[in-house]
Amino acid sequence: MDNNIGVKDIEQDLTAIIKGGQKPSGKVKLSGAKNSATRLLAASLISDEEVKFENFPTKLVDVKHKIRFIENVGGKVRINDQNEALHVNSADLIDRILESYDYPIRTTYLLVAGLIKKTGVAKIPYPGGCKIGNRGYDLHTLVWEKLGATVEEKKDYILVKAPGGFHASEISFPITTIGGTENALICASTIDDVTTIKNAYVSPEVEDLIKFLRSMGAKIEVSGNSKILIEGKDYLKGGDFSVMPDRIEAITWLTYSIISGGDITIEDVPFDSLKIPFEHIREAGVDFFINKHAIRVSPDCLVNGSIQPFEVATGTHPGVISDMQPFYVLMGLFADGISRVYDYRYPERVTYLEELSKFFPDQLEWESGKIIIHGSSNTVPKAAEATSTDLRGSIALILAALLADQGTSKINKVEMALRGYNNLAKKLQNLSVGIETR
Repeated sequence: MDNNIGVKDIEQDLTAIIKGGQKPSGKVKLSGAKNSATRLLAASLISDEEVKFENFPTKLVDVKHKIRFIENVGGKVRINDQNEALHVNSADLIDRILESYDYPIRTTYLLVAGLIKKTGVAKIPYPGGCKIGNRGYDLHTLVWEKLGATVEEKKDYILVKAPGGFHASEISFPITTIGGTENALICASTIDDVTTIKNAYVSPEVEDLIKFLRSMGAKIEVSGNSKILIEGKDYLKGGDFSVMPDRIEAITWLTYSIISGGDITIEDVPFDSLKIPFEHIREAGVDFFINKHAIRVSPDCLVNGSIQPFEVATGTHPGVISDMQPFYVLMGLFADGISRVYDYRYPERVTYLEELSKFFPDQLEWESGKIIIHGSSNTVPKAAEATSTDLRGSIALILAALLADQGTSKINKVEMALRGYNNLAKKLQNLSVGIETR
C-alpha cells in the first residue's frame, strides 16, 4: 500500500503566547534523549526482527518525521504515547521513489543502512534541521563509499547503491564527527566482517547506540575515545531497549530552576554524562541537592545569594557541549557581573541572541564564537515578541518569556522547541507554569 504520509499536521508554524512572572514549582521527569532516540530509530531498520523501544520521546517532531519516512518505504511503526514506547518492524522495507522528500531533519543519512541491508538501494532526503553553521554530508558520503557503495546526488534525494550490501573497510575521518561515527557504526553492523573506524567521536548518545547495536548481535570494541572495531552480523536480533535520559534536557531544567528562584526536582538525571557541565554550574556558586537519580534546586542553592559570573568554553564530551550553550548564556544574564561563553565548535550558534536580546536589552554582546553577558542578580526580562531560530535557542526564548515582567510575550515558530522537548507543555504544567500555542 502506498501511504505516502504527508508533512501536514506533523509540523506547522506555531506561536506561543506566554504570560511573564511565572515561578515554577514541582517535579519534572526527563524524557529519553532526543539525540539518542532519533539515531536508535534509524538503527532499528537494520534489525531482522521487531524492535521495541522504551523511554522513547514519541511526541518529538523529528521523531514523527522519521516515522513518516519509515512508513512511506514500507516499515511498520506502532506508537504508545502514554507508555512512551515504540515498536518498529522493518521486514518489508522497499525501494521506491516518494512523491515528496520534504523531511526537515538533519539525520536522514542514518536511514541508509537499513534500506541497503533490505533492498540494496537507498533514496534518502537531503539533511535538513537547524541552520547553525555548515553541516554537510561529505563525511557520510565517505562512509558509504569506503564500504563499497556508489553515491549520486539527485534533484530531490541522495541515491546510495550497494546491491550486495556493504563491505568491510577502514574508515578514517579527517575530523571528529558524531554523525559520521553513528553512520559508520550502523552501516558496519550489517557486515559479517570487521570494520575499523578511526578518529571517531564517542559521546554518551553514541555509547547508547553502541549498546543497542550490541544487543542486536554486533561485536563492537572501543579503544580510547577515537578508535572503534565493529564485527557485524548478517542476521541481527530485535528485542527491547530503553533510551538513555536526555542530558541536554537536564541542563535546561536545571538552568530554569536556578534563574527563576523556583523549586524544581529533576528526576532520572544521567549524572555520568554531566560531571563537567555540573562542575561549571557549581563553580558559579550553585550548590544543588542530589540523590541517586534526582536533583532538587531551590533558592537556598545559591551559596552567596546570587549566581557568580563565570567563563565557559563549549567543546566535546565530557565537557560542555554546544547544545548546552544557550543555557549557560541564560544563567550568565542573572549572574552578578560579566560572564563569557565561547563556542569554537559551532561559532555561528549566535543567531538566536538577536532574539534573546529583546528580553534582555543591552545585556548581550556577541561575535562569531564569543558571547559577552552583562549579568545582574536583579535582572528581570522585559516582555517581548521574538522568533525562534533554532531548537535550543527557541527553548531559551520560552524560558525568558516565562521569567519576564508581568507583560505577555509572543514566541513565533515555537515548533522548533517541540523538536527537542517531549511533552513540553505538560511538563511546564506540572511545574505550575504554562504557555498557550496557536
